[in-house]
Amino acid sequence: MFGMSAEETITAWFRGRVPTGWFSEPVSVQVDRDEILVTGSVSPPDVGEGLSDEARGVAHASRISGFREDTREQRIAIAREAEHRFERKVSWAVRCGDTQTPFTTASVPVMTRLRLSERQVLDTLIDGGIARSRSEALAWCVRLVGKNEEAWISQLREAMEHVAKVRAEGPSSERTAENPPG
Repeated sequence: MFGMSAEETITAWFRGRVPTGWFSEPVSVQVDRDEILVTGSVSPPDVGEGLSDEARGVAHASRISGFREDTREQRIAIAREAEHRFERKVSWAVRCGDTQTPFTTASVPVMTRLRLSERQVLDTLIDGGIARSRSEALAWCVRLVGKNEEAWISQLREAMEHVAKVRAEGPSSERTAENPPG
């Protein structure tokens, strides 16, 4: 066995810990250094025939809202347990049909150093009314790159996963210490 990645371990933990019946399929889990986002799908309500897409959206949002209220205490308890275990904040989101609602998400400050030309880009976004601050302008830029370069970013993540797997298959420090090269 090569060992599981942190994301795989966290995903497995949540899939085992979330009560059966909460969601219509296994939860999806996204992980970074600061946050774990757990997203589950609930079955859409039977709203009958003749409703517009907008009305269906209202029904889906209502189903999500009911789920949020009905599971609040248990979700908080699971989040506390996970935060202690994995040393990351836990956020929740629920999907119903085409509607997805995040309940809580972390907004984490990120420090960076920018040269004059880079700061001018941010200041232009502020002057143009796109953002109110450099921080908001930088967040806007990151969202734009994420949206427009989604395929490339996915390929990069897959490549990093492959590198992590190859590293895990390589010699461990214990084996290297026992059998030094030469």
